Amino acid sequence: MSRRRGLVAGAVVCSFVLAGCSDVAASESTPSPTQSPAISSMTPAPTPTASAKPTVKPTAKPKPRVKQQPAYYALRVERQLDKLGYPVGDIDGDITARAKQALCAWRETHGLPVSRAGLTLNDAYSVLNATSRPAPTREPGIYVNKTCQILYQIVGKTYKRIVWISTGGPGYETPNRTGKVWRKWAGAHESSLYEDAYMYDSLYFLKDRPGIALHGSRVNSLVKPYPASHRCVRVLRPEIHHIFTETPIGTKVQVYGDF
Repeated sequence: MSRRRGLVAGAVVCSFVLAGCSDVAASESTPSPTQSPAISSMTPAPTPTASAKPTVKPTAKPKPRVKQQPAYYALRVERQLDKLGYPVGDIDGDITARAKQALCAWRETHGLPVSRAGLTLNDAYSVLNATSRPAPTREPGIYVNKTCQILYQIVGKTYKRIVWISTGGPGYETPNRTGKVWRKWAGAHESSLYEDAYMYDSLYFLKDRPGIALHGSRVNSLVKPYPASHRCVRVLRPEIHHIFTETPIGTKVQVYGDF
């Protein structure tokens, strides 16, 4: 009987011990809501992620300035040349042979290389920055530039006129010489060499045979932008009339250049 009680008591104690182990295991594996899990104290804290740098939008690279072509300035150049007394013909932005004559004269009067070339950027800047004609560096007189097919009338210390002319064509070239007005023939008269060739307000300056003169023609269309006369110098009307009136006997006339 006593042995049976002992067995029962041992079973009870064993049962308690097993139940107690079960509770301990449970308490260690399932923490209470107020208790931090044991593993949390052993896990390293997450490394904070570095904040991303703000993206800076690159500044747009400025576009290079486009260098304008000479034609861009053509109309303004023609207006300015005409305003300053260099004849260009139609002011329409088209650099024609007439406008090239004006540019040629501009280069000469400004000490630039003389040519009948078209408009360049240097020409455009020179013309558009000018406010007046330059003062001539030559003595008073009449100067015929065959390269430009331009006549300059210098009175005192100014260019009184800059006008288109046409010198002698192939086989009839006007000679490069300096003379003086020795004869004036007002109005119209017929050439002694060429029938129906009329000369107006003639100023003879070389005593060749026949004499060589500055004169107007029957129509202005005969004053070409290139050499086309028979040795004389054709001058537009009515410019030749004004030159005739303002030019006394003895006035210097110089012909120079090559076309």
